Amino acid sequence: MLDIQRIRQDTESVKSGLRLTGTDPAVVDEILALDEQRRSLQTEGDELRARMNADARAIGQEKDPEKRQTLIGAMGELKNRIKELTAAVPQVEARFEALMLSIPNLPLPEVPVGEGESGNTVKEVFGAEPGFPFTPKPHWELMANLGIIDFDRGQKISGSRFYVLKAQGARLQRALINWMLDVHTTRHGYVELYPPAMVREECLVGTGNLPKFGENLYRDIEGEHWFIPTAEVPVTNFYRDEILKASDLPIRHVAYTPCFRREKMSHGKDTRGIKRGHQFDKVELVRFEHPDASRAALEELTSHARRLLELLGLRHRILTIGAGDLSFVACMKYDLETWAPGSGEWLEVSSCSLFQDFQARRAKIRFKDEDGKNRFVHTLNGSGLALPRVVISIIETYQQEDGSVLIPEVLRPYMGGAERISKQP
Repeated sequence: MLDIQRIRQDTESVKSGLRLTGTDPAVVDEILALDEQRRSLQTEGDELRARMNADARAIGQEKDPEKRQTLIGAMGELKNRIKELTAAVPQVEARFEALMLSIPNLPLPEVPVGEGESGNTVKEVFGAEPGFPFTPKPHWELMANLGIIDFDRGQKISGSRFYVLKAQGARLQRALINWMLDVHTTRHGYVELYPPAMVREECLVGTGNLPKFGENLYRDIEGEHWFIPTAEVPVTNFYRDEILKASDLPIRHVAYTPCFRREKMSHGKDTRGIKRGHQFDKVELVRFEHPDASRAALEELTSHARRLLELLGLRHRILTIGAGDLSFVACMKYDLETWAPGSGEWLEVSSCSLFQDFQARRAKIRFKDEDGKNRFVHTLNGSGLALPRVVISIIETYQQEDGSVLIPEVLRPYMGGAERISKQP
């Protein structure tokens, strides 16, 4: 969430930032009114309690019965008013907190301006479009013909947007996960975690998924746990309610998890193939940085995710995301997209985001700086990388005329030395 001090002191700038994200800035006025009301109620309560303590001492010292009775009567009125205030403050606080949780992060000044996706700009493209002496096929045809996926049985088991990877298809997915984890831990300096795939509600509040995006999340039937939409949620909350040391920073974690999303926002879109599903696998990078280093960390984080696409030999590009298309929690974001020649489209495989202290305020993650002052850390995250879209790009990029698929060299040791995926018996 935003710092209330920032909203009080830099009101017009905050409103301008919200306008860029498509958020009605009128919410700021309501927040400030509630902020003033809650502070006024708290001040009045403190003053009345002080008066009541003083009156109690006066009653104990008063010898005149009539004056004593007058003081007792006045104290009764104070108690009633304090009771009213005690009941009113939580209601105002609850509304104030709800509104504070409802407003998005503000874009950095360098973020391009534009409504929706119109502000997104291509920063750089890497690699030439692969050429084929034949018409390339989409992954759903290739994978089905190779016998490495079963769409019908996946839907029989779980319904639409589900599938079952088989044989070399399942092994390719597993190889990618293990290889990505190895690159990030051995070359990029991340410490691996394997977190739970279910979390408490406050963890989703901490990362900004709740309360705004509850309809797109899965939860258990009793409502005590939520299935994670990304490993960002449990990994960020690994340090929730903690005060770290400045010397601990930066902290870099990488985690593989299954991810679960309802995909309500994409109803009717991308229904063919494996591009969009309710369950998918992802390797996630999460960083905790000193505020002075977080902007540079975003560039490094993006380079770590991009390096995987480079090693896989996949054509890809970096997009700088405009203010109107930023996620709820990000103040700056790069998207990495890889080319799928059979489908003829760019596929997002990573969003590398800087949140500054937006998540840390919600999750109460702080560090003690060199002066002994407690400050909020800055958090970042990015997919490194998201499956199954990397699988799509590999299958379509490395397809051969006979229908087989070459395996990228870096993955061959993870595939038992196999050089290609051929039709399964």
